[in-house]
Amino acid sequence: MDKGSGLLVHISSLPSKHGIGTFGKEAHSFIKFLSSAKQKYWQVLPLNPTSYGDSPYQTFSAFALNPYFIDLDILVSKGLLLRGEVRKVHGGTNPRYCDFGIIYNERFTALRKAFERGYSKLEDKIQKFYHKQKYWLEDYATFMLLKGVHEGKSFQEWKRDYRLHKKTPINKLKEDNIDEYRFWIFVQYIAYEQYMKLKRHANRRGIKIIGDMPIYVSLDSADVWAHPKLFKLDQNRRPTEVAGVPPDFFSETGQLWGNPIYDWRKNKETNFFWWRKRMQTMAKLYDAVRIDHFRGFESYWAVPYGENTAINGSWKKGPGYELFDNLKKVTKNCQIIAEDLGVITRGVKELKDRCGYPGMKVIEFAFDSREDSDYLPHRYINNCVVYTGTHDNNTLKGWITELSKHDKGFAERYLNNKSTPIEEIHWDYVRLAMSSVADLCVIPIQDYLGLGKEARINTPAT
Repeated sequence: MDKGSGLLVHISSLPSKHGIGTFGKEAHSFIKFLSSAKQKYWQVLPLNPTSYGDSPYQTFSAFALNPYFIDLDILVSKGLLLRGEVRKVHGGTNPRYCDFGIIYNERFTALRKAFERGYSKLEDKIQKFYHKQKYWLEDYATFMLLKGVHEGKSFQEWKRDYRLHKKTPINKLKEDNIDEYRFWIFVQYIAYEQYMKLKRHANRRGIKIIGDMPIYVSLDSADVWAHPKLFKLDQNRRPTEVAGVPPDFFSETGQLWGNPIYDWRKNKETNFFWWRKRMQTMAKLYDAVRIDHFRGFESYWAVPYGENTAINGSWKKGPGYELFDNLKKVTKNCQIIAEDLGVITRGVKELKDRCGYPGMKVIEFAFDSREDSDYLPHRYINNCVVYTGTHDNNTLKGWITELSKHDKGFAERYLNNKSTPIEEIHWDYVRLAMSSVADLCVIPIQDYLGLGKEARINTPAT
């Protein structure tokens, strides 16, 4: 990584008149701000289409972009929407939060109007895009068409021929619903066009975008539906094992994520083709990629399908270095960051070191008065990325107010800041991260703003 600093701000958190941040004007303005503030990096969360529950870690596709991030005002400027139509898209009444239910209903109504006006005008460009992205886009558009036919139900509940990906009935359905199929291709064309323009703007101003790649994909996704042999599924496409993590700091019963487990033997037989395609796409979208739950590639926690918690899982061996040796061929111009948080074994450390990837350090994990933590800045090496906290943690201000007496005392002695007023104390921890030897320092925007726990973006296992 180039030495420098940056901010962690998801696209959805940017200001918007329409209920959720987009790839439009405010994102371009944010890049100008980062440049003027002498920052080098902008880190975002996954940009894929969110599914039930609206989590960016449970998405309909590992390749597609979220239609919510399409900027409607840009579509007005291109003559695909009318100003009056866009004014009706308010996205809810609370400016502090995204109301995904309202956004879902309003956004697709507007996008369908844009499709009706714009598809024929843009058809040549859309076709070029389609052929470049056909590997994943054909499956994604078909999957979304079928979801509409089945009233949004999970593909697990579709009619048998559709659930089992039978080509003849599916092709017939596509012919009978060709406009709906084309709509989903149009949406991805627009999303990619807007995002790539944003990325080019960032790079011209010296800003690199750090993306986020979840280790797992959603069970109800085009990836699992179209590539069932790559996952631990039975003959009816039901999972036999699902993902999670064992009991830990965050949860006494572990975290039951519910994502299907990869069949690594079958993936290896294809020379990890799907993974190479996935990383090739990530390398075009981002300048660096944070690989979520890196330890799962060395060993992963597999829970029998049907369990209510993650307690009764077991550790199983992952693909190890062989996977990353294959991925290096398609990520030559893209840096990789290994999310190596949690209980990390010697095997995980050896895998990360063999790959040469920087790991993560989190200031909020440092001040456990019972032990000399690896997260204390004096123990860092250069090849790491330091954060005050991540999207999974409380904000600095919220974390400080909830520290135990012993941990707070330890932190005060370490920073020599017992007299710092609570209104200013977050700056001490930002400064601590910035002054470490880590090559890269990323600060969530909530911590620069000194916001409390009300500004927390996520709570793990929920």
